[in-house]
Amino acid sequence: MTSVALAVTDGMPLFELAIPCTIFGPGNPEAAEAGYELRICAAPGASVGGWLRSETPRRLDDLAEADTVIVPACDDALDHPPAELVEAVRAAHQRGARVASICTGAFVLAAAGLLDGRRATTHWMHTRKLAESYPEVEVDPGVLYIDDGDVLTSAGQAAGIDLCLHMVRSDHGVILANTLARRLVVAPHRAGGQAQFIADPLPGGDSGDRGEGRYGLSGLLDETRQRLDEPVTVAELARRANMSLRHFSRRFMAVTGTSPLQWLLTQRIRRAQELLETTDNSIEKIAEQVGMGTATTLRRHFNRIVGISPTAYRRAFTESRGLGRSRPGLAQTSDRP
Repeated sequence: MTSVALAVTDGMPLFELAIPCTIFGPGNPEAAEAGYELRICAAPGASVGGWLRSETPRRLDDLAEADTVIVPACDDALDHPPAELVEAVRAAHQRGARVASICTGAFVLAAAGLLDGRRATTHWMHTRKLAESYPEVEVDPGVLYIDDGDVLTSAGQAAGIDLCLHMVRSDHGVILANTLARRLVVAPHRAGGQAQFIADPLPGGDSGDRGEGRYGLSGLLDETRQRLDEPVTVAELARRANMSLRHFSRRFMAVTGTSPLQWLLTQRIRRAQELLETTDNSIEKIAEQVGMGTATTLRRHFNRIVGISPTAYRRAFTESRGLGRSRPGLAQTSDRP
């Protein structure tokens, strides 16, 4: 038997409790066949979702007896991770447990010192906070999950499903993981290096934007997003904003946190993701629509930024929704040159 202990603390989200229970719990015949034994370990009086009361004889101290420990998000984890949970997680890891976090559960692992010197991730909304609070952690804000051997971290809630399936795949192989994925009606494998599916909004214009160009920096970039199929240079953007190239680059970095070229490339890739999800357009056509020019260029940048090919990305969305055979255009699309 492989024991999987789920840490439950007061105020944790219900969905994040359901993920490990569904994949590793006794109600799952595949999990039972694989020899998983789920243990719910809870702080006294803990409630889930603010209303579901946890009734279990196991306490957080019992985490140390498990082979695998899963730490979902918990209330106030960003600023004050529960001390009892932090100590229990540290003790479990010291005794040899594999420890995994879902969403902001990463803050508990960081507080326990498990992430020092390691790559880790969490929900994209909180990656900056994680990096600032724990400078010894190498925070990667763009991935779904990270497997660092005995310590694993995942992004937002749905990425917790990917992480749990990844652990099953690591323990028992692809066939069992795919069987579980079919039961859950989710993509059988989203690679950990795949980017989080996030919007990338530009911060609203501040006082520094007022009077810049015709409509300020925010307005300029909103317009640029609507014209991604058109070629544009940084010099042209600076001219539209009525700034020198040097001042524009500095101002751009201050507002967006990235360089103009990197921002523009990210917008093109985000738009390509939308088109892959919502249209049957070929990779060549999408490359034109997002201003990449050729399918080869789109594939190269898409693989580097998203972590998988455009066709694999499209397949993950269509197959998980049962759309693959109902959209014949997809079968004609290939990532081959």
